[in-house]
Amino acid sequence: MPNSLRFRSAQTVFVLAITQLIGWGTTFDMLGVMGRIVAPDLGMANEVAFAGLTIMMLVSAIVGPATGRWLGRYGAARVLSAASLTFALGLCLLAAADGVILYAAAWIVIGVGGALGLSAPAYTAVVEREGMNGKRVIAILMLFTGLSSAIFWPILSLLNEAVGWRLTFLICAGLQFFVCLPLHLFALPRPIAGHVDSATADIAPVPLSKAAQRKAFLLIAAATTLTTFVTFGISPSLLEIFRQSGATPAFALQLGSARGVLGISARFLDMLLGRRGNPVLSAAMGIGLMLMSFLMMLAAGPSTPLLVIFVVLYGFGSGVMTVARALLPLAVFSPREFGLQSARLSLPQNLANAIAPVVFTAILDRAGTGPALFAAAILAALSLTFVLMLMALMRGARASRPSPAVS
Repeated sequence: MPNSLRFRSAQTVFVLAITQLIGWGTTFDMLGVMGRIVAPDLGMANEVAFAGLTIMMLVSAIVGPATGRWLGRYGAARVLSAASLTFALGLCLLAAADGVILYAAAWIVIGVGGALGLSAPAYTAVVEREGMNGKRVIAILMLFTGLSSAIFWPILSLLNEAVGWRLTFLICAGLQFFVCLPLHLFALPRPIAGHVDSATADIAPVPLSKAAQRKAFLLIAAATTLTTFVTFGISPSLLEIFRQSGATPAFALQLGSARGVLGISARFLDMLLGRRGNPVLSAAMGIGLMLMSFLMMLAAGPSTPLLVIFVVLYGFGSGVMTVARALLPLAVFSPREFGLQSARLSLPQNLANAIAPVVFTAILDRAGTGPALFAAAILAALSLTFVLMLMALMRGARASRPSPAVS
């Protein structure tokens, strides 16, 4: 790769890593520190405060398909800039909240910002600048975004102790307006014409008919939504699963921390594979590891070695699937279609994000670990089936491609 292109790729990663870290850290991750601080001051129960995340995910799901059209019409840089402004407004509303109505309104605005600025639009910005070679850059970017809570939780905690939660939210709004907005407007490299504006941008990696493309989209949507439902449902209850399986609170916390490290390690592996990686194979491997972890816990009695093996399998599998979920549209659709298809996929995925924690918490509290893991295993098995069907569809399309004429 020429040095100029390497510099552009590094600049793209630098800009989007900063803005995505701030984007996730000041919105979705923020309530992990601030939720129980804000709730009593506003006269709300803790669960009402945390319902802000549910509102955010639901609104993001509803706005997601429209985001895909805006990405195609205006480009990722403008959409991401609009997200920075929207986030800043929502955080200012949070700082001014005096009750549940304004609090909920703030999360509605933040939800719109999430659709415009988190994940899919950032990955679209990469594909606009890298084309089919964007897999490695997206994997690198996801390494940084996976650290958002680890970076922002201590920062938010220190800010709250120093200036209180209202000024903390205003500082977060300032980061969106004075850091993210200028970076999106002025520091993000322009799309390279050779990547996006040429005819190759319309060439899909697999020669699928329109009907087969619709089937592929549905298979990707089903597989990614189910795995999203499992991972977002299991993650908040992971410590409780460990405790119900016999782990001490301290050991449960160690296992939970190890799961996060393994997830980041899986993203690092995808980064190393780069353009040689296959998102469909990665998805099958990630879901397979998750399924193995659930079945193992169901088949064997709880023990310390079993919990360690479970964390290794589930942590690595879910980390691999996180990257594969972002890259799957690039395995089927052309670079020009990536933003639209990714935004369309965000609708069912964000709905799953919104309801999964409630469903899994209810199962765990009312029926215990066994039924919760059984439900997760069934969903993972279904998801793996859909990925295998996608692989068969793609293999059939490649096999039916006419052989080049021999002169």
